Amino acid sequence: MEETLSNINRRNFLKFTGITGAGLIIGLSFKSNNGFAEIAKPGDDAALYDLTPFIMIEKSGAITIFNPRPEMGQGTFQSIPSLIAEELEVPLDGVTIKQTGGQKIFGRGQFAGGSSSVRSDYFTLRKAGASAREMLVKAASQQWKVPVEECYAGDAKVFHKPSGKSIGYGDLAEAASKLEVPKDPKLKDPKDFKLLGKKTMRPDIPLKSSGKAVFGIDVEVPGMVYASIEHCPVFGAKMVSYDDTAAKKVKGVLSVETCDRIFGKYKHEGIAVIADNYWAAYQGRKALSVKWDYQGNENFNSTEYDQSLRDLAKKEGVVDHEKGNFDKAYNEAGVKIDAFYETPIVSHSPIEPMNCVASWYDDNKLEIWASTQVPGDLASSLPKGHGIPEENVKVNVLFSGGAFGRRLYNDVIDEAVQLSKKIRKPVKVIWSREDDTQLGPFRPMTYSAMKGALSSDGKVVAFQHKVISPSINASEHENYDKTKPDRTMTEGISEQKYDFQNMKNMYVNAESHIPFAAWRAVTSTTLAFAHECFVDELAVKANKNPMEFRLAMIPQDSDTANVLRKLKEVSNWDKALPNGWGRGVAQYEFFAGLAGYVVEVSKNGNGIKIEKAYAVIDLGTVVNPDMVKNQVEGAATMALSAAIKNGITFDKGHTIQTNYNNNPIVRINEMPVVEVHILANGGPKIKGVGEPGLPPFAPALCNAVFAATGKRIRRLPFDINNV
Repeated sequence: MEETLSNINRRNFLKFTGITGAGLIIGLSFKSNNGFAEIAKPGDDAALYDLTPFIMIEKSGAITIFNPRPEMGQGTFQSIPSLIAEELEVPLDGVTIKQTGGQKIFGRGQFAGGSSSVRSDYFTLRKAGASAREMLVKAASQQWKVPVEECYAGDAKVFHKPSGKSIGYGDLAEAASKLEVPKDPKLKDPKDFKLLGKKTMRPDIPLKSSGKAVFGIDVEVPGMVYASIEHCPVFGAKMVSYDDTAAKKVKGVLSVETCDRIFGKYKHEGIAVIADNYWAAYQGRKALSVKWDYQGNENFNSTEYDQSLRDLAKKEGVVDHEKGNFDKAYNEAGVKIDAFYETPIVSHSPIEPMNCVASWYDDNKLEIWASTQVPGDLASSLPKGHGIPEENVKVNVLFSGGAFGRRLYNDVIDEAVQLSKKIRKPVKVIWSREDDTQLGPFRPMTYSAMKGALSSDGKVVAFQHKVISPSINASEHENYDKTKPDRTMTEGISEQKYDFQNMKNMYVNAESHIPFAAWRAVTSTTLAFAHECFVDELAVKANKNPMEFRLAMIPQDSDTANVLRKLKEVSNWDKALPNGWGRGVAQYEFFAGLAGYVVEVSKNGNGIKIEKAYAVIDLGTVVNPDMVKNQVEGAATMALSAAIKNGITFDKGHTIQTNYNNNPIVRINEMPVVEVHILANGGPKIKGVGEPGLPPFAPALCNAVFAATGKRIRRLPFDINNV
């Protein structure tokens, strides 16, 4: 095992990171008054400052930047180091990027989720780079005995303006490390940016396109064995007994062990077949004979459960937000509209199936290799769960072949740890695609009971969004309180910028034994569909243009109004469409950010064809516009799949879908052109990228379908070939 990570001194830190001649280390101290981040300079013992160093400059001139945000395809391997490199005045192709693994020295902000990476790190990591730059410039001025104002940094060197002489960072590192770290370094003016806001090459792409990138599923370590785990296909069941006689006869099978799958409040026993290769482990698993006690859950099916949610809509529910007097305004209004919207369960289905390699050593030390979104959580939760000190755990974070929220959860990783602990060998657990599809956790179905009322002049006088669904929080927490508002399940519905004077939004919890979890953009993916389609229904009832109807209800100086106006411009909203075409608009703002779409469709026989989608995402500041466009296009693809493909259903307690053949994603020929526009005014408010492009796509599409056909889509998924 490597050096332990607590109380690690500067010399051992260099040993741990594999950097041998460092002269300057700059990082963020988590001992600041505000509890977040403050630049600090290490002394002889880095741990004395509780330091999380992100920049290391060696005497040789080599520069290493540590990336605390796991790369799962969203581009943090480029965007986060760029924040530092921009201020440090070094080209990104001139540094080595290393992924952190949850170590205390890097803080607990080591995760990727909630579109939070750039939002959280934008200023603090730029500040780290700026401090290092100022120290290097000052070291050069002292060496040359010239005023610091005559010196400037560029391309990993410091230059003297009058003489033109220069000196590399490596030659300055030792002297710079002895200087006091600036507490308030001057950040660059955005007009001088060389990396941020530019289309910069992602350093992970050559690795991935050449096959050199290492994903979790690629990991091999000496002495490693493989495990395939049989779980009960019926959720909530218990294992009675199993017979492994036939499994042990499969060539390559070494042993059969039990382990627990722990997800939130759920704990289910599984049987792992361990072999010297994965094929043998999988074939041995298929040869197992297992008896299960289904606990009555074998009768569970989607048809009956879906109807139970519709019945629950009659309940009042817990109030999420109330403004004015909805009941009075609604009852007294002359024009009332009610509608019911339904969205399905969907799976995460990342291209790389769930996997982990774990190695439990005889001295109670643990090392894991994983594609994970939460290395910081792993480094703290695994020691607690297995009764060992945090310094006994080392987490190696690999590239992830997609995640979409699934890799926020550690159930598969913990299975690998349990098995390695039992057999004292490195164990590689791989879930099959069928495991991944059928065992969840899933995005929950969400039903929305909508009510609205209009005045005689077509203005909204009452609005209600009642959400009926199982709870993600209830899956994760045993002590879930049903009497309190569940903001996760009502995400964003009360925060839209529409000026509804009388509004009452509620949540009705639906009990379930199925494990549910956050899916890309969480509950906004389902609620935006109901919310924005119903706003469209109100516009139609008021006989008003859906775009102008929205703009009239939104403060004109708001970001939402800016998004809608930009959509109106780029889509030529007021330009007449050909006969048989329709155009729809939707926007949604939630914790991750704000985006909107205009979608154009045309009649195509009995169905419709999506002609084009216009997307506008509001960011404030952009790191890499090309990456933003990629993320919005990817979000639109997932949104379309959830809107027109079948999703997850149950019968006799089992998940019916098994693989991509019956749980499909859209194919390239089904995907329209998505024209992405970025609003980035350079302001201090930084917004997320990975998720905002997903929620408003489906409602914009369905509003376009209505405009083209007169048919209102209130249930997803729908058959795009037979509307």
